[in-house]
Amino acid sequence: MELKILEKKKGRLVFELANANHTLCNALRDELWNDKQVTVATYAVRHPLTSTPRFILETAGEPMKALQEASKRLQKKNKELEKAFAGL
Repeated sequence: MELKILEKKKGRLVFELANANHTLCNALRDELWNDKQVTVATYAVRHPLTSTPRFILETAGEPMKALQEASKRLQKKNKELEKAFAGL
């Protein structure tokens, strides 16, 4: 998966996630909202067959740090889910 940064300013990050689907994008968006510094976390797909999801992230702090931390939390949740299913 490729992250392409389109805009990077203080408190704002606009990026695209190549080859991402709604499942991942929704999970990432929801996890970003768990950060109290996040003021905007949304994404859009212009056309479901030809477009790359485009995120807009705004924070009171550093948006790249918020994105990295959200990604780490998602990885941890994924490992917990994997362990839960391993016992079946």
